[in-house]
Amino acid sequence: MNESRFRPFLRVVGLSHSYGAGAGEVHAVKDATFSMFPGDFVALVGPSGSGKTTLLAMLGALLKPTAGRIFLNGEDIGLLPGRKLAAYRRETIGFVFQANNLVPYLTARENLQMMGMRRGAVTKEARLRADRLLEELGVAHRASALATELSGGERQRVAIARALMNEPQLVLVDEPTASLDSERGRQVVEALNAEVKARRVLGLMVTHDRAMASTADRILEMRDGVVSDQTLASVLIGDEGQQAVATKVQPSMWRGGATARRRRQLRSLLPRRRR
Repeated sequence: MNESRFRPFLRVVGLSHSYGAGAGEVHAVKDATFSMFPGDFVALVGPSGSGKTTLLAMLGALLKPTAGRIFLNGEDIGLLPGRKLAAYRRETIGFVFQANNLVPYLTARENLQMMGMRRGAVTKEARLRADRLLEELGVAHRASALATELSGGERQRVAIARALMNEPQLVLVDEPTASLDSERGRQVVEALNAEVKARRVLGLMVTHDRAMASTADRILEMRDGVVSDQTLASVLIGDEGQQAVATKVQPSMWRGGATARRRRQLRSLLPRRRR
């Protein structure tokens, strides 16, 4: 039996970050500790100013922690020197931004090829991989369209494909559906989740949308810099509604990830909304 799939691929231990000093010091992230396993698609939720962006920046090696450690596949990324840290960001992390950040004067295919060639892939190899990813994300027919000619949903799908271009081990996603309607947003998130599962990589998505968070295997909530695991019920109906069903929901319903069956079980316990 392959036991590696039962070991966490990402371990965050006592991670903290503070801005300022003295009386003006702000603790953006406080002693965050959690793990993620291969194939995990995790939603990070919380109000604005709760520390989500700061945590994402530290996981992406864009911001140095004040305290704590981050292990990816057993390697402490805080010990990497400058050049290796840059290579780590380029080769190990995939970023999907809220604004997608596609180069407007390049085609969808060229936006992906550019990422592959930065890693050293030859032009033909980069093109083949780009076309394969665009096909998987359902936008192969738009490969030759400029970024400015794509719809919002198409741009986000291309952005996801670009994030996967260098075969990252961890995909960090910041509010991918903020500029999309609910249906297109759900399609984008489901496509991202499917890619994470197919590649057995890690996906961490920041979102304010409770409905989008419910598609994840697991939910982390941030409040005032503190990270905590949340049940699916609390995210779907909030803390007040959670109390009404807490006695009916068994821990086995959410342990190991919120599968479709578990989501149906939990939703069946929720109070019906009045029309």
